[in-house]
Amino acid sequence: MIRSDITFPSGEAFCAAWLYRPGDASDDSSQTRPIIVMAHGLGGVREMGLDAFAERFVDAGYICLVFDYRYFGASGGAPRQLLSIRRQREDWKAAIAYARTVDGADPDRLIIWGTSFGGGHVMATAADDPSIAAAVAQCPFTSGLASSLAIPTLTAAKIGVRAVRDVVAFLRGKDPVMVPAFAGPGETALMSAPDVVAGCEALIPEDYDLDNAITARFALDIIRSFPGRRLKDVTCPIHVAVCTKDSVAPPGPTTRYLDKASTVEPVFLDENHFSIYVGEAFENNIAQQLDFLSRHVPAD
Repeated sequence: MIRSDITFPSGEAFCAAWLYRPGDASDDSSQTRPIIVMAHGLGGVREMGLDAFAERFVDAGYICLVFDYRYFGASGGAPRQLLSIRRQREDWKAAIAYARTVDGADPDRLIIWGTSFGGGHVMATAADDPSIAAAVAQCPFTSGLASSLAIPTLTAAKIGVRAVRDVVAFLRGKDPVMVPAFAGPGETALMSAPDVVAGCEALIPEDYDLDNAITARFALDIIRSFPGRRLKDVTCPIHVAVCTKDSVAPPGPTTRYLDKASTVEPVFLDENHFSIYVGEAFENNIAQQLDFLSRHVPAD
């Protein structure tokens, strides 16, 4: 396969991305392939396991565009580590628009793929764009209330205080107030369940210096976000992989949203939020995703 580093404009800045092509792919527009647009979850970057998924998709004949949100990873924008739901949805739209211009990609066979917080973005984006051919959402964030209630009460209160301080700092033109994306149980972080630290660290390459911080104002946005509600408006086939042991994106609300959707193909995995990125659980997960794609948007 061939992997290129590219950028595309989004808002006031740009998103950095990897563009994967099968080794035998042609730039001849008369011989087109489906293209999969991919992005990570809360505070995640491409290097945290998305290459493994993209490589399997490219092996199966798909082109892949794997991008970082603005303010994260190699993408542009300031302040750094700003997590804005509105801006990330704009990044998805910008990535889709760019993907439709990629040489050799079929704009009518465009697939979107998101994991964790990105899985919620996929649901909302697919609902807004009926021209999308298919979608994949794994261990998706679907309910801000449910995810917020999964945080211990004292921890949630501390995060709330930082969130208010961050808003005040923004209004005064000061540096952002940050909160860790993940930490151990009892520590103040957006994710602090017992399986979180080991799960996140397993995805971070040894030579990658991850900035484990998020602008705290995000906590005031997440509690009001319910992307799972948009699942009923999705008209394309959508594969939703639900982890039944998920401590970060509780499976209960997701399951209820699935019951109201007509185009969804749910898969229930006996895994936690992080195990599906590695080892045997990854193999089972990716096999089911490839089966879904081969039936609805085959690469051939």
